[in-house]
Amino acid sequence: MNRPTVEDGHVVMPEEEFEQLLELAAERGAKRALADVGLVDEEAASDIRDLRSLLGAVRIARHTAWQTVVRLVTTGLILALIAGIAIKLKILWAAGIRNDL
Repeated sequence: MNRPTVEDGHVVMPEEEFEQLLELAAERGAKRALADVGLVDEEAASDIRDLRSLLGAVRIARHTAWQTVVRLVTTGLILALIAGIAIKLKILWAAGIRNDL
């Protein structure tokens, strides 16, 4: 790797070397980040697969919970509507009997 030069107050280096430097920095940063969360051993890939599987299960459970809430609310509204109709019909039916007497 050649030593960078300074021209007009800017550091200048060949593009290939700059890309290599960026790649090295990115690799070191990624390794450090994985080490910080404990994913540096041979089990890291398995751990990530397990985490993804767990997240998928949580998404499915959340979706199912929302479906259940919507079904319960819909069922409750329909039952309330049916109960209201039944009460109204009984009141009308009872009023009709009184008028006949």
